[in-house]
Amino acid sequence: MTQTAPPSPAPNAPAPTARRAGRSRFGGILRLRELPVAFALIVLVVVTYAANPLFLSPQGTKDLLLNSTIMIILAVGQAIVIITRNVDLSVGSILGLVAFGTGSLFATFPGIPIPVVFLIGLAFGMLLGAINGLLVTIAKVPALVITLGTLYIYRGLSNAWAGGTQYFADDRPEAFGNLSVDTFLGFPVITLLALAVVVIVAVVMAGTRGGRDLYAIGSDPDAAKLFGIPVGRRVFTAFAVNGLLAGLAGVLYASRFNSVGATTGNGLELDVVAAAVVGGVAIFGGSGSVVGAALGAVLLTTITSALAAMRVDKFWQQAIVGVLILAAIIIDRVASLRTARRLRISEARDV
Repeated sequence: MTQTAPPSPAPNAPAPTARRAGRSRFGGILRLRELPVAFALIVLVVVTYAANPLFLSPQGTKDLLLNSTIMIILAVGQAIVIITRNVDLSVGSILGLVAFGTGSLFATFPGIPIPVVFLIGLAFGMLLGAINGLLVTIAKVPALVITLGTLYIYRGLSNAWAGGTQYFADDRPEAFGNLSVDTFLGFPVITLLALAVVVIVAVVMAGTRGGRDLYAIGSDPDAAKLFGIPVGRRVFTAFAVNGLLAGLAGVLYASRFNSVGATTGNGLELDVVAAAVVGGVAIFGGSGSVVGAALGAVLLTTITSALAAMRVDKFWQQAIVGVLILAAIIIDRVASLRTARRLRISEARDV
């Protein structure tokens, strides 16, 4: 009885393990939360450009980048908080306080150096964020309730401080206003600053123990405590950093827009949360990335500009944002259920 030798692999054919590794890497890319957001953004830009070629004119592109800048910074800070299974609804009020404070500094101290104004704005925002973090970690009350309260407190302080006063572009130094006008390699300077924030925070979140701890806390706070993670301190830090970034956004807001007053930042918090969720940051915590949140911010601001370019009623912008939020939550829930199912199947096979 003769035996047939198994067929030899074809020359230069990849090994089975290599093929499996390639498929695994490709599958991992397809499962990236940021991919659908990036794809939707590209489709939106292409369709809008086809309808109105001026949409991507040099000035139109610059306006798109500038409109996204402040939202990107706010969304990155909000993503840090949401990843810990919390939320901060006071960011719009923090931005408003810092923006008006920036105008006050220039009006009160005309010769104050611009870097000093940035440092004061960052410290002010960080203080307000730290108050949120302190209340959340000490009172053990859901962050949704705490920050809803501080939203109104900070807004009340802003109204009392500003009253009917507004600071306009003429009240600030020309060099400060030029931050949102000047470009470097074709990109607005403040947009490059926002991109630097995204890169730095993304590296910290992915490459440091503190960043990984935030994901662990969001996934299971009780388990994180058992593993020795200082949950209270990490959550406090997340809120403080979020406040710092809101402070930075407030200073840039004072540079970008013609006026700041008591109503600056009103209603902005919901757009910020929407940007983070649409960008793939799970509202239940534990997953997502600041890069996705930044893409979500760009997508939402681009929707606004695209609808304006196509002369569509502003109502549809709000409707589309609502649909995107629901879609993001549903997709995240389905993905979580599928992951849990795969884990159960894998455990059953091991048994």
